[in-house]
Amino acid sequence: MKRILFIDRDGTLIEEPADEQIDSFEKLKFTKGVFRNLGFIRQHLDFEFVMVSNQDGLGTESFPEDTFWPVHNFILQTLEGEGITFDDILIDPHFPEDNAPTRKPNTGLVEKYINNPDYDIAGSYVIGDRETDRTFAQNIGCKSLILSDDKMSWDKICELLFAGERIAEVSRKTKETDIYIKVNLDGTGRCDISTGLGFFDHMLEQIGKHGMMDLTIHTKGDLEVDEHHTIEDTAIALGECILTALGDKRGIERYGYCLPMDDCLCSVALDFGGRPWLVWDAEFKREKIGEMPTEMFLHFFKSLSDAAKMNLNIKAEGQNEHHKIEGIFKALARSLKMAVRRDIYHYELPSTKGML
Repeated sequence: MKRILFIDRDGTLIEEPADEQIDSFEKLKFTKGVFRNLGFIRQHLDFEFVMVSNQDGLGTESFPEDTFWPVHNFILQTLEGEGITFDDILIDPHFPEDNAPTRKPNTGLVEKYINNPDYDIAGSYVIGDRETDRTFAQNIGCKSLILSDDKMSWDKICELLFAGERIAEVSRKTKETDIYIKVNLDGTGRCDISTGLGFFDHMLEQIGKHGMMDLTIHTKGDLEVDEHHTIEDTAIALGECILTALGDKRGIERYGYCLPMDDCLCSVALDFGGRPWLVWDAEFKREKIGEMPTEMFLHFFKSLSDAAKMNLNIKAEGQNEHHKIEGIFKALARSLKMAVRRDIYHYELPSTKGML
């Protein structure tokens, strides 16, 4: 079945001026990255392109058609020069107060696609810049990619459409722990973490926040015994989740960082080469930080390294024990962010072996 990109115009293909009306060439400016990325999508993927645009009052005294069509046609001609053509162009001229069924986020303009069995609507996308575009996608029954979202750009849209989302979930249940973890490697740092250990939660949140990945971790463990199983099993499940989200690892940087935190200097170098190994050079004088035994720090990173099949080299020096371990977690997060970065224009395995 055929898939569609329902693409907004103003604010998406071209920048939208303060008065929200492109009625002269002086106001025309294409959005950053639109040519390179939309051209790449057109060349490499099988989506049909359908432009869907609200043009408030087009044809009325406030927005005469003779000020719209010359600019609009120039937009189409310029895009076509970069290999970007549209299979259909749908424009609604109504004002919001008209409540027209054809005005986004209503679906009147695209009913011919929604009700056509030849189209995979669930596998289609709306690309826009407003919440109304997101609502439009929900009303159609497809997905949305919204440029105003954190981190969402034409580069990211192209990457997600070409290489897919990197989201994984892991559920792990033993006699000692019950764990659910979800990771989105291309997220914005949103975290929902609860392990029953406040300091451990704080450390895990560093991974999501500074690694710019969405991270959900819900762990119920036998804390009435001690902290060991909760920390170890969470590390195992998190490593498995990251490994699954990475998929075939095509296009990733693979390697990844050191950073200071007040009196401390912490470095974490990692390699997603498929060979787990941990080098640990950090000593702690306190028995616990918060509710977390310092002896479990090494055990956490060893379990994480094994499950994610990554090489970790960790070093920390400094006086403040809290700062040292927090610096290690932050450095791990920045290492992960660097290593999982994906380049679809060099979409190959980062290995001379041909496998990772």
